[in-house]
Amino acid sequence: MKPLLAALAVTTALTLPGLAMARPVTLTTTLNDYGGNGAYLALYVTDAAGAYKGTLWMAGDKSKYYGNLGDWTRGSGGNLNEINGITGASVGAGRSLKVTLDLADALFDAGYKLHIDAAAEKMRDSPSEVIVPLTAAGAGKPVAGRRYIRSFTYGF
Repeated sequence: MKPLLAALAVTTALTLPGLAMARPVTLTTTLNDYGGNGAYLALYVTDAAGAYKGTLWMAGDKSKYYGNLGDWTRGSGGNLNEINGITGASVGAGRSLKVTLDLADALFDAGYKLHIDAAAEKMRDSPSEVIVPLTAAGAGKPVAGRRYIRSFTYGF
């Protein structure tokens, strides 16, 4: 229950600025079979100006590795309080992460972007591995990552 409450707190924070309705959105990230340990992933949102707005999910439970998620760390200031309850296990090579969250309708078609930073132990870090504009038209369309992520999709 704790992850659900934390996810609601994060999505509520992203909902309140526009006082808009929210909808469930499923985020699916499938990793390449890169042959290494499980990847740490930070899924977060920036506004049209590129300013960090909030973290949606963190895959990987050892905070000592969060600094390897470079763009997330710069944007969030590495604030661990922000991700309490919205973390899960790292994602193994060739596996998928599927998370459903309530996101504000105001985030779509308004210039907001979803970013995913990726890092795996003893391998190169990949800040902003995926950057995808949050648009209604983009729902269901796979986007390839640069190193670790084979595909990312979001859907309603």
